[in-house]
Amino acid sequence: MIKKKDHKKAWIGLLAAAAVLVLVGVLDNLPGSVVPTMLLTVLQKGAIYALVAVSMNLLNGFTGLFSLGQAGFMLLGAYTYAVITIPVERQASVYQRYAGTVENVGTGISVTQSLGGAMGQFGVLLGVVLCLILAGCVAGVFAWLIGLPVLKLKSDYLAIATLGFAEIIRAVVQYEKLGPLTNGSNLLYGFTGFADFHLGSLKLTTVMPFLFSGICIFIIVLLINSTYGRAFKAIRDDEIAAEAMGINLAKHKRMSFIISSFFAGVSGALLAMFQASVQATAFKAAMTYEILLIVVIGGIGSVTGSVVASFLFVGCSEWWLRFLDNETVLGNFGAKVRFAVVLGVVVAAAAALGLWRMKRTGKKLVARSEHGQRTVNWGAVLALALCAAVLIWDIWFVVSPNLRVPLLRSGFRMVVFSVVIMIVVLFFRQGLFGDRELWELGRRKRSAKAKAGAGNE
Repeated sequence: MIKKKDHKKAWIGLLAAAAVLVLVGVLDNLPGSVVPTMLLTVLQKGAIYALVAVSMNLLNGFTGLFSLGQAGFMLLGAYTYAVITIPVERQASVYQRYAGTVENVGTGISVTQSLGGAMGQFGVLLGVVLCLILAGCVAGVFAWLIGLPVLKLKSDYLAIATLGFAEIIRAVVQYEKLGPLTNGSNLLYGFTGFADFHLGSLKLTTVMPFLFSGICIFIIVLLINSTYGRAFKAIRDDEIAAEAMGINLAKHKRMSFIISSFFAGVSGALLAMFQASVQATAFKAAMTYEILLIVVIGGIGSVTGSVVASFLFVGCSEWWLRFLDNETVLGNFGAKVRFAVVLGVVVAAAAALGLWRMKRTGKKLVARSEHGQRTVNWGAVLALALCAAVLIWDIWFVVSPNLRVPLLRSGFRMVVFSVVIMIVVLFFRQGLFGDRELWELGRRKRSAKAKAGAGNE
């Protein structure tokens, strides 16, 4: 029975993945007047961030190692992919700053150009796959090297060490002596990107990041459900007990670290393909914090949570809240009322969702202990007070004669985005999914109800 259920889940998952790819392909080929360009941008970047978030979750959530070096491994993957896929005839112009100072600049080869010239579009695809694997391998080799001393550290010390490694790598890449290969602090561009994939007139610009990320995430899921994955979880839960059961802690920690770094390198190469350019200054610590934020919001130990949170994060930061950066003057009183109603509904829905979540988890704003002492959940109180303040301001805005929406200016988007994240973290302490997967959300609730019914009988 268990095997049949597993096969059924596998087929459902494959059919769902195929349906997503077909839907993305349709969106990719619809006219620009029908599908917003930002939607395709969010889908592409969200798929890439989903991969790096899942790879970070493998290390932080499933193995219990707190690493902050993802940006460094992404940088290694991005630069590895870029330098071996720039067309040979364009390397002189890309490395023009160093072309006159040294005899040879660049690598002098282009894997995708060579295979594409010999095998056409299939050769380009094969070359990209090989370069992605090589990008992951370079990141994995560096992870193995720094993992030898660094993985002896624990908790915050490991995080600080890996963060320092990422900063060192970013500085080394910009070193002038490596300029003929990395182009120093200048842009690398002209390499093969997602826009180069097509089947005749059929565009695959958005399909390819979904395909590459989906395959990598599928491999990570297989690893998590294997004996190695169970060993990772045992180390996370209790290192002493895991070692007593015969698990080699050093070996499995190193393995988790290398595999996570490998897929971070692949995601860095995918990010380079998406941006069509690479520059070391983009891979700062802030990028690692964004990925960590995605993992925390989705749920530490949840693969589907990281995937869903990636698209939500990219959508909010890149698209849905962007209007907050522009000063807005509403056309008339009716437009002002519509704006106020939408804002009020969103804020009220957020407050209702938070209260429902607290009720579902058995939490209260003011809890009374067995000894009669009261404990106030100040985080929830602050979030509700903030929602109430926004609703009061919303009513005042409707009554006032002003048609200019206040506070909307450059930078306000990130303020609102930070407040939204704060509310989510306050109400969902374990993230949106916790340590569960998407298909497990309702099952645990039903089992709890069944146990309660059995107890009443």
